[in-house]
Amino acid sequence: MSLSTKYNPAEAESKWYEFWMENKLFSSKVDYNKEPYSISMPPPNVTGVLHMGHMLNNTIQDVLIRKARMEGKNACWVPGTDHASIATEAKVVAMLKERGIDKKSINREEFLKYAWEWKEKYGGIILDQLKKLGASCDWDRTKFTMDADLSDAVISVFVDLHNKGKIYRGIRMVNWDPQGKTALSDDEVIFKEVNSKLYYINYKIEGNEDEYLTIATTRPETIMADVAICINPNDTRFEHLKGKKALIPLINRAIPIVEDDYVDMEFGTGCLKVTPAHDVNDYEIGLRHKLEVIDIINDDGTLNEKAQILVGEDRFIARKKIAKMLKEAEQLEKEEDYTSNVGHSERTDAIIEPKLSLQWFLTMEDITKPALKAVMDDIIKLYPPKFKNMYRSWMENVRDWCISRQLWWGHQIPAYYLPNGEYVVAKTAEEALEIANEKYQENYSLGDLRQDEDVLDTWFSSWLWPISVFDTEVFSTGEKNEDLKYYYPTNDLVTAPEILFFWVARMIIAGYEYMGEKPFNNVYLTGIVRDKQGRKMSKSLGNSPDPLMLIKDFGADGVRTGMLFSSPAGNDLPFDEKLVEQGRNFSNKIWNAFRLIQGWEVDSNILEHNNHTAINWFENRFNQALAEIEDHFSKFRISDALMSTYKLVWDDFCSWYLEMIKPEYQKPIDLETYEKTIGFFEDILKVLHPFMPFISEELWHQVKTREVKDALIVSSWPKLGEYDEKLINDAAQVFEVVSQIRNIRASKGISPKEAFELSINTQNQELYQSFEAILKKLANLSQLGFAEKVDGALSFVVKSDELFIPLNEQIDVEAEKETLTKELEYTKGFLNSVMKKLSNERFVNGAPAQVVENEKKKQADAEAKIKALEESLAKLV
Repeated sequence: MSLSTKYNPAEAESKWYEFWMENKLFSSKVDYNKEPYSISMPPPNVTGVLHMGHMLNNTIQDVLIRKARMEGKNACWVPGTDHASIATEAKVVAMLKERGIDKKSINREEFLKYAWEWKEKYGGIILDQLKKLGASCDWDRTKFTMDADLSDAVISVFVDLHNKGKIYRGIRMVNWDPQGKTALSDDEVIFKEVNSKLYYINYKIEGNEDEYLTIATTRPETIMADVAICINPNDTRFEHLKGKKALIPLINRAIPIVEDDYVDMEFGTGCLKVTPAHDVNDYEIGLRHKLEVIDIINDDGTLNEKAQILVGEDRFIARKKIAKMLKEAEQLEKEEDYTSNVGHSERTDAIIEPKLSLQWFLTMEDITKPALKAVMDDIIKLYPPKFKNMYRSWMENVRDWCISRQLWWGHQIPAYYLPNGEYVVAKTAEEALEIANEKYQENYSLGDLRQDEDVLDTWFSSWLWPISVFDTEVFSTGEKNEDLKYYYPTNDLVTAPEILFFWVARMIIAGYEYMGEKPFNNVYLTGIVRDKQGRKMSKSLGNSPDPLMLIKDFGADGVRTGMLFSSPAGNDLPFDEKLVEQGRNFSNKIWNAFRLIQGWEVDSNILEHNNHTAINWFENRFNQALAEIEDHFSKFRISDALMSTYKLVWDDFCSWYLEMIKPEYQKPIDLETYEKTIGFFEDILKVLHPFMPFISEELWHQVKTREVKDALIVSSWPKLGEYDEKLINDAAQVFEVVSQIRNIRASKGISPKEAFELSINTQNQELYQSFEAILKKLANLSQLGFAEKVDGALSFVVKSDELFIPLNEQIDVEAEKETLTKELEYTKGFLNSVMKKLSNERFVNGAPAQVVENEKKKQADAEAKIKALEESLAKLV
């Protein structure tokens, strides 16, 4: 089968993805004869399209799932999407607006018809895009958080937690998004540093026109909602004002002056205006002093009638106008620039408005304890572990979770209000009616019940994800189906650190609450993909490339490897298009390597050959590299696993092994060497497959015709073998000699065709003798000998050995001395850095024994090289 001169990624990707899909090679069914390996995909929002974060996250998941599949495990990767209440509702409202329809003019049922229409049209786009990347999900298992069975599970959990007394309804200060017009949980608020103003406002003391208190605030638009002035009881400056009242500027409403330890005497003027409806801390003060609550801000962020002035104005416009009015009334003492952290909606980016609201809450204090213990005791491992402290801090300071949202798109809260003002929680209206009639001895009808208008927080459905993708009945019956028994807990979760609390912690909570065990074993936390300037890639900044265009230009394998070249767990990825270009070049290197092998003529009559040393070396080097790769995978160092693979292929196989065995021009190669090389190449394709599925599958079938059952995707992962470290190190020393000789040729403009004589001063002649044929071939040597010194020859040092090349020209002694001196200084500096490590007790006692041993070997090699360089310099005097 002849290979085209150039690899065509688009052709291969289309062909092999269709092949895998048609032959159900991604599918997984319960099989107790095989070890399960399962991943539940973090469900992207149905509003989303593929971005660089998705690319990184799903590439890592695909690498893990493909490797597990090749290891003979029953690999199951469950894909799906999240209904994303706030984001999707905003999209639907925008769509309706384009059609000339106002959401307020239609009812819930009509709105939901439009929402489902939008979802069916756009909701699957991102999953189709992931197929272009090569994601080997079991697509027959695709889930959506509002599928009927998943919705039923969410409602069952709400009812169960309510019946356990863990869900309650109450008026609390919540984070209100005026743009999305809904409450948000604390985790949906992102704090950003904002430059604003601190306004110093004068409040006159009632009954005394000449006396006033100056109060500093960043929110003058809320003064009309003030209900008190608060001073610290220990502040002697204001003792004479205790028990008196102050007048709110502009509206002249009298409010009491109260005392509370909360007031910071050093901040501002030491006085605080108390506005319980619009500040969390003020609300607490208000409760302690039984103060009135006056809410002057509407759900959309405009001022209402209770404000008395500027009714209908947006809060930020009102702020500017109030400041101007205060100035005109001579009640604004001064303004100062002020920087503060202001909460923004994670979904809409609107500035959060603290608001008293009647909402549904989940009590978190007790339910979180098993989830905290699981991570702290490494029952669930976080990679990198630095996130454990962040996780612990959040879990130990967790607040009750506001789970209701003022939206229509989502899981409607299963609470039904009765004519008597009470409510009943039940899975259905029929169940609610039955409970209500029994509880209140009434004869209500379904028409008497009114279901709560709110929906549940999106995370209240996705926290069940690792369970509900396999079984939804378990939440209502407690009985596990076969899928859940077999695949749960899942193995690995790959996600972003920013949803560690939104989602990861809550899934762990739900896992222990409903399954009595962890939902996954490991959590791999990816970094953020950033541009060259360190900015997070986003559409709004216009600094994010289109992933599909990258795939088109560089091939999916090129993009996958490019993304992984520099993506250590938990650390941000500084993305550069050169990385995916490097990935594409790697694809071409692999392709051309096989073209070279395939182009050789094979002669089965050649019985003896000189390639035993090369074959033996690569066999050992492959086993060493495989051990490194396995070690990296075990520690979730996916980027390092790829780099070890890359070096194995590019350096060891292509640059050294193929050069060692390559037959002379137009001469055949022996059958044994060829078959061994094909075997090596097949093993390389196996190791490459998780990272580069398309080109590896293409070449796998180019090597020879194979049946479906023999496809690379389901072939066996290579088995770890023993390796001779001395042989590998000896070869590395020989390669260094070859490299030095090639450098000498290049620096002196000597043709590679001109053969050199090489003499070596060494205590280890056996090493060079065993590699003599390879040395002669790769360095183009006419002769290899051993001598303590060769007069008039150019010399160089490798490790502790001195090597001589007689050149037909006068040696420039001073130039040689300069070269050797520079190398000596560099080696001394290197030795110094090694010695600093070895003299550090913390390093020696804390590092793995092998790491310390490697440093000691570096020390010995450097000391030997320094001695050899000093001797060489002495001979030049």
